[in-house]
Amino acid sequence: MSEAGGGRAAQLKHTGLRSGWTTGACATAATTAAYTALLTGDFPDPVTITLPKGHTPAFALAAEELTDVFAMAGVVKDAGDDPDVTHGALVRSTVRLLPAGSGVVFRGGRGVGTVTRPGLPLDVGEPAINPVPRTLMRDHVAEVATRHGGTGDVEITVSVDDGEEIARSTWNPRLGILGGLSILGTTGVVVPYSCSAWIDSIRRGVDVARAAGRTHVAGCTGSTSEKTAVALYGLPEDSLLDMGDFAGAVLKYVRRHPVDRLTICGGFAKLSKLAAGHMDLHSARSQVDKGFLAELARAGGADEALAADVAAANTGLAALQLCAARSVPLGDLVAATARDQALEVLRGAPVTVDVVCIDRAGTVVGRSEPRGPDRTTPVR
Repeated sequence: MSEAGGGRAAQLKHTGLRSGWTTGACATAATTAAYTALLTGDFPDPVTITLPKGHTPAFALAAEELTDVFAMAGVVKDAGDDPDVTHGALVRSTVRLLPAGSGVVFRGGRGVGTVTRPGLPLDVGEPAINPVPRTLMRDHVAEVATRHGGTGDVEITVSVDDGEEIARSTWNPRLGILGGLSILGTTGVVVPYSCSAWIDSIRRGVDVARAAGRTHVAGCTGSTSEKTAVALYGLPEDSLLDMGDFAGAVLKYVRRHPVDRLTICGGFAKLSKLAAGHMDLHSARSQVDKGFLAELARAGGADEALAADVAAANTGLAALQLCAARSVPLGDLVAATARDQALEVLRGAPVTVDVVCIDRAGTVVGRSEPRGPDRTTPVR
């Protein structure tokens, strides 16, 4: 695939990484090619589309079929250098003509999920083809119709080869999107390591929890912390947010879309970064600050010798163990400080926050009291 213009080249020069295209962009390209073939008898290959921010990528076709009734085209998704589970997936669009006045009708084929819970930007029962990709496909259908004398009234069935299997590695089952993948994308471009899809999943997780009437959600850094949150609070699956490293994404979205209570649960070292003011907890973008931990240890009663040992520790866990041996509650101090940092980001939103720190085995090694925006400690 290639892109006209210098914007992407500038990005590549700046990052050294190759950007890619969303499933929504691939579905739009496949739809454009299929509808063109249905009207003209020929598939454009490569097929060029225009994305919301003006990118004009050209996609090679990996599959095509033309009959008297329908046309099908397929595009292999190229996510560039982003670690995207849908990289290499074959996205197909099958287009059929409808009577004049029918408009554009979307169907989910094999490997595309169906929405089964409220709270998403699509109605229950709809195929998981998100609003922006739908708009892109409608716009391109209209352009092809104008160019080749069609009415623009079509049924579009989007499918993804092996999509149901791939979807097991995504948030879709937890969000109530069953049977396959979502067709996603707001710009059509996958920026390497932007993790925009993950952040979007966090937002949809909050939306689903709120729509289900959940008043307590837990932002967890991984599966072990999820199990801990369930054990401590008995939370249902749709109250669990796979936060990963994106603490800031959870907090900023909950600030705009509040829930009564937010628990942040994760490994001690990661949450020590949140306590130090970092909103992105990935090791490539923030580090455990042992000097900061030493200051917390001093506040918890550590003498200078212990504080010096903490500052020189190889890892956050080692610092925690040093303090535990001297009855200094470093885990609780980190949890409380992380909670206060979270409250700062929430900026007075009506959300009560508590933080739970665990070790690799899932043992709780630090825990804060829950506090609300007025900094009082509510009844548990």
